[in-house]
Amino acid sequence: MEHPSGKAGHCVDPQLLNQIAQTFSACTPLFFALGETGRQQILLLLTQDAELNVNQLAQRLPLSRPAISHHLKILRQAGLVTVRQAGVENYYAISADEALVLLKRFVAEIEASC
Repeated sequence: MEHPSGKAGHCVDPQLLNQIAQTFSACTPLFFALGETGRQQILLLLTQDAELNVNQLAQRLPLSRPAISHHLKILRQAGLVTVRQAGVENYYAISADEALVLLKRFVAEIEASC
């Protein structure tokens, strides 16, 4: 059977395959965090504003404050947002640099295997 790249019998180096599997596993929290509409909406709002708190997000989203807090927790755990405390308020901002590096590494490894 011919490989989509046009290479017949294409074999991936077992060491590269192992590296891809490890990187894919490291990406799992990102894929989980990005896979839900509410979290996508929060990230999109945070691209428009430097920082937002839960109340500000609740005014703009059809989600409850507890739901927003839950989504923010998942986004923080995935390294996609940071939190800054100011008095009694927590302000959230996008912090995707490390996540983007990881995703780019995953894509590069997949490309190297093709």
